[in-house]
Amino acid sequence: MQQPRFDASCSACSRLSDFLRQVKEEYPDYHARPVAPFGDPQARLLIVGLAPGMHGANATGRPFTGDYAGILLYETLYRFGFGNRPVSTARNDGLVLNGCRITNAVKCLPPQNKPLGCEVRECNRYLRAELADLGEGAVILALGAVAHRAVVQALGLKLKEHPFGHCRKHALEGKRWLVDSYHCSRYNTQTRRLTETMFHEVFREIVRLLDG
Repeated sequence: MQQPRFDASCSACSRLSDFLRQVKEEYPDYHARPVAPFGDPQARLLIVGLAPGMHGANATGRPFTGDYAGILLYETLYRFGFGNRPVSTARNDGLVLNGCRITNAVKCLPPQNKPLGCEVRECNRYLRAELADLGEGAVILALGAVAHRAVVQALGLKLKEHPFGHCRKHALEGKRWLVDSYHCSRYNTQTRRLTETMFHEVFREIVRLLDG
């Protein structure tokens, strides 16, 4: 039986499930459930983030929507032709991604936005299923070291042979590529660890890889 990409009713991680129940009580209008991947089912570019943000994806139910980290990401996707608009505000805002899908290494909001290693491993089965569906020549963009490690684990590769590094490329089977970037979080962009220019250069490389 094929493993599904996503399970909206998953409660395998008790710490996360308990936390989501607490959040739902405090914010009854929030999504406060596992957050599904968003975008093109036949995507050639799969973007992997860390986990839903408290007042972003956890509130809206769409990855990188409603929080600061999504500003640079969706502007960049629009700039490079992967989206039909440069902002993402809600699940019903009319945004469509073309050739691109966004997911997270962990599908549920973790306390302090820090998932435990066991939670990343538990959720890895869903990421493994998403990666298995990617066709030849596809590109995986890992936003941050945690997402990078989750992808490497899901592919059954060795981390020491595939170290994380900003704008680093890793050749994979099936003419596919893993590309790394610093996460587009508020902290990274405001401290200039990740600038718009740096992020755009990552996407220029992704486009080059997709074009063969």
